[in-house]
Amino acid sequence: MKELVEKIKAEYADFIANAEAQVEKGNKAAGGRARKISLELGKDLLKFRQESVKAAK
Repeated sequence: MKELVEKIKAEYADFIANAEAQVEKGNKAAGGRARKISLELGKDLLKFRQESVKAAK
């Protein structure tokens, strides 16, 4: 589960960098990357939730 948390941290940092580039600089390509990362981040957060529930039992 520790590896999953590290992956989520890295994806979140990439998401923030790309989202800020879109908002502050109007970089359309960065917006596309941020959207793609957000989908992967959502999947990984669901995995984290499932593993966390298993670990709590």
